[in-house]
Amino acid sequence: MAKWAIGLRLPGVKETDIDIAFNNGDILRTHLLRPTWHFVARQDIRWLLALTAPRVNQANAFMYRQCGLDVAIFNHSNDVITKALQGGKHLTREELQAELDKANIKAEGFRLSYIMMRSELDGIICSGPRKGNQFTYALLDERVSNEKKLNRKEALVELTARYFTSRGPATVQDFSYWSGLTMKEATEGIEMTKSLFQHEMIEGKAYFFVSIETAPTDNIQSTFFMPDYDEYGMSYKDRNALANQAFEGSLTFNRLVIVDGTVAGSWKRTVKKNKVLLEVIKNVPLTQTQQEKMVASARKFSDFIEKSLEIVA
Repeated sequence: MAKWAIGLRLPGVKETDIDIAFNNGDILRTHLLRPTWHFVARQDIRWLLALTAPRVNQANAFMYRQCGLDVAIFNHSNDVITKALQGGKHLTREELQAELDKANIKAEGFRLSYIMMRSELDGIICSGPRKGNQFTYALLDERVSNEKKLNRKEALVELTARYFTSRGPATVQDFSYWSGLTMKEATEGIEMTKSLFQHEMIEGKAYFFVSIETAPTDNIQSTFFMPDYDEYGMSYKDRNALANQAFEGSLTFNRLVIVDGTVAGSWKRTVKKNKVLLEVIKNVPLTQTQQEKMVASARKFSDFIEKSLEIVA
């Protein structure tokens, strides 16, 4: 589903293309912005970490304490992980856990998860290539070179511009929620970039967006099968605009079907050897045209994973 989030935004790309880019290190997986996994382009990872890691560490502070983790332990674990991965090695979490155990660092369950996340946030490790179905870790210094270098102000301008260009109309509150930055930082970002955007007051809130004249119009999709917790919903603190007035149910963001920009239902997929079965649970009535759009969107997913399509709706 994470790969499908990329495939939705890059027409013609196949799942195997993303696998290759991931294994080559063109796309990296790490923790930044909010405390969750993100895919990030190799050239952006360092400035994004520098800008957002402090806030993620603040969000994690309670769990660090609950797990008995402090700066001394993180420094020790980072040293052990660095030594284990040096020389271009790519190790799984379980393999790194064994190395931590050898160094008398208790690492299991949540404690292991937060040790690994802190190492990512400290810029020590990032994703390595897959070993079969298993993820590996690699040293960031060995995985990334010639990356973009930005100071804090430049990084804040870059992130703010990218957010409102790709996700506007949106509010500063939305940006703060999505980025994990404070409202003060988010407001500072929009102040430094507001000349790039138009804004409009709606129900007492300022919405910022790229002008219609300069917005790209190619490949706009208003009907699609959303992967789990997709950016289309998670980019906003207030998601009321997603809810179709006729929609019955709750916006769980678990594989929603979007038709003409709003939620029309949900979907399940069963992948078989040569085909994929998509089961669509519709929560709003659809016109014939909307039904045809939905089927065309389903076909995009089957093309992405390169299997024939069967739909049950």
